[in-house]
Amino acid sequence: MILKQFDKLKEYLLQPRNIVVIGHRNPDGDAIGSTLGLKHYFDLKGHQTQVLMPNEYPDFLHWIPGSETVYRFDRQNKQCLRALRKVDIIFLLDFNAFHRVGTDMQNTLETMRCDFVLIDHHQQPDDFTYMYSDTEMSSTCQMVYNFIAKMGDKGMINKDIATCLYTGIMTDTGSFRFRSTTSQTHRVIADLIDKGAANDRIHSNVNDANSQSRLLLLGQALSNLQVLPEFKTAYITISEEEKRKFNYSKGDTEGIVNYALSIKGIVFGVIFIEDAEQGITKISFRSKGTFSVNQFARKYFNGGGHDNAAGGKSNLSIEETVKKFTSLLPNYANELQTSYATL
Repeated sequence: MILKQFDKLKEYLLQPRNIVVIGHRNPDGDAIGSTLGLKHYFDLKGHQTQVLMPNEYPDFLHWIPGSETVYRFDRQNKQCLRALRKVDIIFLLDFNAFHRVGTDMQNTLETMRCDFVLIDHHQQPDDFTYMYSDTEMSSTCQMVYNFIAKMGDKGMINKDIATCLYTGIMTDTGSFRFRSTTSQTHRVIADLIDKGAANDRIHSNVNDANSQSRLLLLGQALSNLQVLPEFKTAYITISEEEKRKFNYSKGDTEGIVNYALSIKGIVFGVIFIEDAEQGITKISFRSKGTFSVNQFARKYFNGGGHDNAAGGKSNLSIEETVKKFTSLLPNYANELQTSYATL
């Protein structure tokens, strides 16, 4: 764990500040939950707080308390720049380097002269003035809970904060089934429920909001599933044409990669998604056991994340990206077999 200049930050925040809280591009439940949870806390403390996101987030997260106050850098650029012009300090949540917010927002942040605070659980973070980095944590939302506790304000966690943080922990742990879920994670969850998080409603809002088109896209994705038993690997592809056919909306592919990993005998699951807007192939990697998809993504696909969950991208076509991926697998046959043996 890295805890850098926390006492100085705590003292700085004794006075009301103009604060901007930023999540990563293509924000997920942990990014939305952690940023909004922190905003609700700072607002209670008397700060002026604005959450900025690089782009849109899934419809099934728009119910989270405070989501209507979020500014999007790609669509509400003037409002975002106005908030940044008057900011005293910027909090960066659920990402570890500026490039994770996209080129346009990255260029803007790199011109800022204020201090930055990093709160994140991904590996190999860049260096910032203030840092709370812990790769052993289940989620950034669990870290925000700890941050509030370290500030001496755990008693200030109300229903809105608890709801935001529960949502992020739940989504980033795969509903508490990933290895990063510890006994302490469950203690935090218990406290959040005691403080007002309605766990049944949160699960329903996130998991029971499927549109017909989303389910049809899932069916197409599963029909594209390829299994490579000799490498304990399975992968799924989704083309731009398939996305259009099933009226793709932001978030519709969330969690599909886990179907590949759920197959008996598989320890390495991957999804490749064509993204015509960015001109790339987006990749999500998942693993079981000791095989580090973080290292794999960093080495070959300009990505990274956690040992068992990471992301990446390729400038090649989806077909060429898959070809590159499968050509690498023989080099990892022993590691994948070893990972399987540890289960």
